[in-house]
Amino acid sequence: MDDDGRYRDGRTDFIRGAKDIAKVAKKQVGKKVGRSVDKMADEYTKRSYKRFEEEDDDDDYAGVPSNDGGYYRNDSRANDDEGHSDSTEGHDEDDEIYEGEYQGIPRADSGKAGGMDGVTAAQAQQFRDLSAYEGERRKDQEELAQQYETILQECGHGKFQWTLYFVLGLALMADGVEIFVVGFVLPSAEKDMCLSEPNKGMLGLIVYLGMMVGAFVWGGLADRIGRRQTLLISLSINSVFAFFSSFVQGYSSFLFCRLASGVGIGGSIPIVFSYYSEFLAQEKRGEHLSWLCMFWMIGGIYASAMAWAIIPHYGWSFQMGSAYQFHSWRVFVLVCAFPSVAAISALTTMPESPRFYLENGKHDEAWMILKQVHDTNMRAKGYPERVFSVTTIKTVKQMDELVDMGDSAAWHQKWRMKLTSLFHQVWSNFQTVFSPEYRRTTYMMMAVWFSMSFSYYGLTVWFPDMIKYLQKQEYASRTKVFIKEEVEHVTFNFTLENQVHRQGKYFNDKFVNLKMKSMVFEDSLFEECYFEDITSSNTFFKNCTFIATLFYNTDLFKYRLINSRLINSTFLHNKEGCLLSDVSDDNNAYMVYFVSFLGTLAVLPGNIVSALLMDKIGRLRMLAGSSVISCISCFFLSFGNSESAMIALLCLFGGISIASWNALDVLTVELYPSDKRTTAFGFLNALCKLAAVLGISIFTSFVGITKAVPILFASGALAAGSFLALKLPETRGQVLQ
Repeated sequence: MDDDGRYRDGRTDFIRGAKDIAKVAKKQVGKKVGRSVDKMADEYTKRSYKRFEEEDDDDDYAGVPSNDGGYYRNDSRANDDEGHSDSTEGHDEDDEIYEGEYQGIPRADSGKAGGMDGVTAAQAQQFRDLSAYEGERRKDQEELAQQYETILQECGHGKFQWTLYFVLGLALMADGVEIFVVGFVLPSAEKDMCLSEPNKGMLGLIVYLGMMVGAFVWGGLADRIGRRQTLLISLSINSVFAFFSSFVQGYSSFLFCRLASGVGIGGSIPIVFSYYSEFLAQEKRGEHLSWLCMFWMIGGIYASAMAWAIIPHYGWSFQMGSAYQFHSWRVFVLVCAFPSVAAISALTTMPESPRFYLENGKHDEAWMILKQVHDTNMRAKGYPERVFSVTTIKTVKQMDELVDMGDSAAWHQKWRMKLTSLFHQVWSNFQTVFSPEYRRTTYMMMAVWFSMSFSYYGLTVWFPDMIKYLQKQEYASRTKVFIKEEVEHVTFNFTLENQVHRQGKYFNDKFVNLKMKSMVFEDSLFEECYFEDITSSNTFFKNCTFIATLFYNTDLFKYRLINSRLINSTFLHNKEGCLLSDVSDDNNAYMVYFVSFLGTLAVLPGNIVSALLMDKIGRLRMLAGSSVISCISCFFLSFGNSESAMIALLCLFGGISIASWNALDVLTVELYPSDKRTTAFGFLNALCKLAAVLGISIFTSFVGITKAVPILFASGALAAGSFLALKLPETRGQVLQ
């Protein structure tokens, strides 16, 4: 026993000596390493000497407990009576302080590291691997989701949410306007820009391509730099280029401006729904996100009404010589930028999403915004005395690494580093949407979005083209045919329209100050005739002979004279213009605006029904049920053989399918967590625009050929979408992830 006691006393003295040496070593290490040791090394140093410092207060070294506790513990590998010093208790084998370390001697395997030898081991021990850290982050997000839902319940639903509803509604309205702008101005713009059929087709699709790029880019950025800031940037780009597009003259510059405008407005849908959902409690979310969808309808109505009121008023135009023209359709393009400008002005008064702040570790900023929401709603409800009881909110652990380039770096280097870092963060966030946790959901949502968009946009563009085709068919059926007529010494000063003259003879006749619409002269003779101030569309002279005839200030260019002979005939002061092959009747223009107005207005009942039932029957039932009914309604298109029937079917299809779009928007918001929400929504919305381009291109190619193929494609896509929708998880009644 004496030997054993002496052994313990010697051991105790050794420990006390080690502690004293460790204190000195700590001071020396602190001086040598200083600022060169990063945060991880500092934490390691603190942990390495913490136990020695804490035990300084305990002077009872004689009272050493038994092997089962205190300073000693059993060695699980040896199972003998000898134990380790408590100075190594809780350490891994690599973390134990060895004898030479007391003298500051580095380990043999870290000689190259010099004074930083312990840092690598400390990093491996102190900081867990990425998967473990991500697990803690996910746990924080789950706790935050539950707490955030409780806080929103306390804040209530009132004045603040309704104010934000109208502000974000303007941004969504701007998206709805953008879809219709090009389609409404094409009949007028083609005259100013001499657009060919391929150019008109490209101008119609360029908006969708721009919105596709914008949805992906702005959706990814909104998860990194904030919903409000990203939305302000995207709307500003849309406003600026929409403004420029109303003034530029050439086709290429107008095409670029509409592309850039589409890129800007592409961020509207993914950001608006994500932004608004983060201010809504669970029991209000489905209903009020559906009410928000009504602003897309309002945007379509606004565009149709403005086109109807502005474009046909040609007196609103002016020109500066022959180089610059500003016609009424340009006024319409300018007016269509107003919703975006109004949204920017209103959005500057609204705060950032507090959920975004909490996901990024900004507790105080989020608390202030939630308090603002609470106080605004309570004052509006007549309870100004109610105090916001929340004092602390859970924030999520951050994984970002800050790179300090120092003060010597040039500004462009700092910006390049920031942009590079931001790009990698956005791309990494996008890749997580396809991680094993979300892969199945993402693929299913991709299929549903693609099938819905392919059928909806394909049919909605195919409808007007079919109506135009039916109009042409009906117009052609009223064509008057004149054969072997002989006209002499007659002055024509009235509109000539929809006529065919064959083998006619015209001697000393005058065609003065008139319009020729869809006129065809075949195998006719014009002798000593006079054409002055003629405006024509779809007018041609085939196999005709002109003898001693004068053309003054007309647009009857030689390419309108097909296989015709000119004998002693002259063209003076020809009008600069384009060959317009379509029927350019003002009544037809009004009909296009009216059909779009009716088609947009028809979605109102579907919007109301979906808003009232979204939280009652669930998102999946709403999505699948609406898709099935839309699929069935497609078959009725086969019976649409008249203009009025096609308009009625267009309204029916739009009114039914809007419910599935509303459900899809709500479902997309609720299926992804806050730090990936706009990234996933933006990607799916970009896929939606790609499907729209494909659907429009395929469906319109069958106009005038067959109805069966478009109807079959649309019905098949809707049926597949409704089936796949049932495989998605239901999110009704769940907190926002």
